[in-house]
This record gives sequence, structure tokens and C-alpha cells, in this order.
Amino acid sequence: QSQIVESGGGLVQPGGFLTLSCAVSGFTLDYYAIGWFRQTPGKEREGVSCISSSGDRTDYADSVKGRFTISRDNAKNTVYLQMNSLKPEDTAVYFCALGVAYGLGAGFYEYWGQGTQVTVSS
Repeated sequence: QSQIVESGGGLVQPGGFLTLSCAVSGFTLDYYAIGWFRQTPGKEREGVSCISSSGDRTDYADSVKGRFTISRDNAKNTVYLQMNSLKPEDTAVYFCALGVAYGLGAGFYEYWGQGTQVTVSS
């Protein structure tokens, strides 16, 4: 059975860091680009970062550039999002998604995880 499971979310103080993981099973991960998205109540899902199937291309939303780093380990079927210098406005549910196409738009991705909550608060 195919699964996409995010983990690593939690409560962190402003200025802190978290590393999110996206564990994938039932997919040949190196066929897919991976995107990280986030969503808060009442708002559209926002593309945070993406990485190409080979890992040679990455993109970031302007709001997270210089603070977040996406990486992938195809051998471990896992994708990571290292989040540093976290701000209260980073608070959201974070989702991992797989897609054949590459980009920060949600429409590029066909398969989605259930999300993990990140809360940045003092």
C-alpha cells in the first residue's frame, strides 16, 4: 500500500529549528519531484519548497529562502525539510507531496500526505 507520512512537527520557540521528514512507501521515489506545502485555516495551501527527482534542482518560497533547506535520500525513501530561524508566521500544517512535474504549485503534485503541525510560539 502506498503511503506518504510526514513527521517531525511540534511546538518550537521563535528562532528555533525543526526538521520535518517525509517517509514514502509504495512509490519509486526517484521518479518523483517532491514538494513541501503548508496551510493555515482559511488560507490556500502554499508551496514552501520543492526538489527535483534527481535532487539537482531546488526552489523555495521567498518567505523561507535562507532559512529552510529541502533534501532527499532516495535510498531511504525519505525527504527532509530543515527549518531554521522559525517565525510565528511559519505556524501551519506542513504537507509533503509527490509529483511527476516540478514546481511550487500544488497542481503539480498528485500524491499527498496527511500533514504535520508546526507551531512557532513563545
